Amino acid sequence: MIGLISATAAGAAARDRLAAAWPERTRVYDGPVGDAVRRAFAECEQLVCFLATGAVVRLVAPLLSDKASDPGVVCVDEAGRFAVSLVGGHGGGANELAREVGESLGAQPVVTTATDAVGMPGLDTLGLPVEGDVAGVTRALLDGEPVALDAEVAWPLPPVPFAERGAHTVRVTDRAVEPGAHEVLLRPPSLVVGVGASRGAPAGEVLEVIEGALRDAGLSVDSLAELATVDAKAEEPGILAAASRLGVPLVTYSAEELAAVEVPNPSDAPLAAVGTPSVAEAAALVRGGELLVPKRKSERSDGRPAMATCAVVRRPGRGRLAVVGLGPGARDLLTPRATAELRRASVLVGLDQYVDQIRDLLRPGTRILESGLGAEEERARTAVAEARRGQAVALIGSGDAGVYAMASPALAEASDDIDVVGVPGVTAALAAAALLGAPLGHDHVSISLSDLHTPWEVIERRVRAAAEADIVVTFYNPRSRGRDWQLPKALAILAEHREPSTPVGVVRNASRPDGTCRVTTLAALDPATVDMMTVVTVGNTATRTIAGRMVTPRGYRWQEEAR
Repeated sequence: MIGLISATAAGAAARDRLAAAWPERTRVYDGPVGDAVRRAFAECEQLVCFLATGAVVRLVAPLLSDKASDPGVVCVDEAGRFAVSLVGGHGGGANELAREVGESLGAQPVVTTATDAVGMPGLDTLGLPVEGDVAGVTRALLDGEPVALDAEVAWPLPPVPFAERGAHTVRVTDRAVEPGAHEVLLRPPSLVVGVGASRGAPAGEVLEVIEGALRDAGLSVDSLAELATVDAKAEEPGILAAASRLGVPLVTYSAEELAAVEVPNPSDAPLAAVGTPSVAEAAALVRGGELLVPKRKSERSDGRPAMATCAVVRRPGRGRLAVVGLGPGARDLLTPRATAELRRASVLVGLDQYVDQIRDLLRPGTRILESGLGAEEERARTAVAEARRGQAVALIGSGDAGVYAMASPALAEASDDIDVVGVPGVTAALAAAALLGAPLGHDHVSISLSDLHTPWEVIERRVRAAAEADIVVTFYNPRSRGRDWQLPKALAILAEHREPSTPVGVVRNASRPDGTCRVTTLAALDPATVDMMTVVTVGNTATRTIAGRMVTPRGYRWQEEAR
């Protein structure tokens, strides 16, 4: 919850605008300002104070205890011009909150955290438990000193400008070790503990066998990702309580799934009880990984039989492939989600001219793998291979990456051993349509006239189908120097079913500074004026030109009225 505090009428007006925009996220605190700040500080994860920064500093200073747990505090000035991240920039999320507040209120976000100022992710913002000399290592990174990455466990990290060697080190490890001098430890959630338990097994016994297994193997509980067991034990109180105390989810699998997993220590007891020869080892291994601790039983001081078992597996970090659509070229049509994925990726794969469009958005340390036209399949294979190495990868394409772009070859190459995220983008057809008016107001289709990947016979059949169905058609890749007859042929097919006066929109470099847009007719269009940077939109029998704009109605009433 975000607490909102104000002291003046102007502040209250801005406060109420934010409260109206975020009704589920915010709570207004009225009354004396000092009391309101103290109550909000105790009850909320974040605060937005519509007060002077000096006043807020004095009010929150006595309340501060630990940057890892203190709320993030943002100040908005009386005129609503600035949203200042004051306290808890990383741990409290104030930096991101300042950006959100600025976007909502039209204010300029002010973030002074050093890493954010230079576009570098903070070591405490990577989503992993962190310990050690965070301040010293971060300062070394900011000063350009070499900081080495020691990845004992491969994990998809955002881009950080690491070196092969250095006096400072960032170690990614799930082992129970103490950080050395000038060292930061990052704890990836790489460990899975499979758990079996008899009915009524005490939570303390379950917890003790788990913690003992991790301790004896020299593994850190901070890297524990989940507990896993069989479906029949999904409601076992002792297992549920252990998961709750460890702060991890409990994942369950069917007996059939676990019985199919090959384990080193099968047993008849669980087979008779729940239908699988292994619970602990099989539940830990069902999604793959390295068995670090084979099945072990709990120990009881009263000499009675053990009631809990566990096994520990290390799962490798799954690589992440984000297939990102960059839109038609204009920066303001690049979506915020696409920007976030570009800044998250440690490896960027793309066509060289598309890389140039967004190079300034990449964080320091991003590895760029660029190539020229015609290497689409090679780029897709490269991106998937990098993700399989445990990297966070962004594969970019123009428009929407799923429309005549990189998503298809990439997903055809990828298997279920990596995480894949699709990031939509504004297509050339949509950007062109917005410039033309409303040509896509009813059913419409996009057809590429390039026969590089599709035989012309197939393309022609699709054009005829669209013509006969009276569907608005947008042609991609309409004409090139070596391919100049396909567009005239396609237009001739449409002309068999549409009047010569049918509106046609011709947009080149949609949304870009050198872009052009014009509306003509099916009879008047000169194909020689069209190239590969152009999209051509041909209306249906209901499309009209109104005030120079191309409009396709949502229904066919215009036709009925004209009869």
